[in-house]
Amino acid sequence: MTAAPLPRPSGVSDDDVRAAQRTVAALSEAFSAKVVGQEHLRESLLIGLLAGGHILIESVPGLAKTTAARVIADAIDGELRRIQCTPDLLPSDIVGTQIYDAARASFVTQLGPVHANIVLLDEINRSSAKTQSAMLEAMEERQTTVAGTVYPIPEPFLVIATQNPVDQEGTYPLSEAQTDRFLLKDIVGYPSPEQEVEVLSRRDAGLYDKGHRARPVATLEDIRRVQRVVADVYLSRELMLYASHLVAVTREPARHLPAHVARLVEYGASPRATIALCTAARALALLSGRAHVIPGDIADLAHRVLQHRLILGFEAAGAGLTPAVVIDAALDAVRVP
Repeated sequence: MTAAPLPRPSGVSDDDVRAAQRTVAALSEAFSAKVVGQEHLRESLLIGLLAGGHILIESVPGLAKTTAARVIADAIDGELRRIQCTPDLLPSDIVGTQIYDAARASFVTQLGPVHANIVLLDEINRSSAKTQSAMLEAMEERQTTVAGTVYPIPEPFLVIATQNPVDQEGTYPLSEAQTDRFLLKDIVGYPSPEQEVEVLSRRDAGLYDKGHRARPVATLEDIRRVQRVVADVYLSRELMLYASHLVAVTREPARHLPAHVARLVEYGASPRATIALCTAARALALLSGRAHVIPGDIADLAHRVLQHRLILGFEAAGAGLTPAVVIDAALDAVRVP
């Protein structure tokens, strides 16, 4: 018996899906040609770009985060702006300000570096809370306000924020309201010795010289078209409930999780986590060559969506436990549809 075709919204045709998949494949190839390893990071960055979300990356310096951002920007022929966060960075340094133009004898608006397609916020947790909060309007509303005037941010728009491990000296944990605005959080580890040798080989070959940039493989309009396709990737009601139940378990851990895990959780994830799971799952499905979401897409993204949204208590901190323990228990507790 032939399986019934999956429902598809009227706005998405087979040609749209195939064109989107070709664009995604070209972006993946461009990334791998410049960045050694880091397949998990590649996937997270492309999910953020295609789903219209933002990415928080935690790692120590020197693990190709800036290179990865540059490759993505070059591949889509977009504008990349890098902001090095320091304790003395001001909100106006990011958003923009008004300056006095003596020639015109008036004030003119100078927009900040957040007005770009790809914005790399390097070491965001070395900046003050006031400066961190300057990004909230830009990330959520896709606009900034300078001297009472609203300025839209160009689309597509992707913020890639990097942070050092929070136990390092001179770092300040992001607020819950700030971290909740990031679609995914990825933790980037060290490369293998073989991958480091490949980096050295490519460096000797001049592949990382300033003049050796990745050629564009897509346009900004191509990305906007792919984003429209991603928004229409089929997600069944059963999988929406699956995502919702995963998040709900973190809010009532005592009812669903083993006691030794439940007592670690102080606050669970908000409904924004459920939205993020479903949104990112649609992008991951397209990256995997499908126009429909499967349960594995949601399970694969659970750690990246939830780990920065859970607040653990002092017992977890004392034992050196991370949100991964809670997320693993939630995945075990919720029945896969």
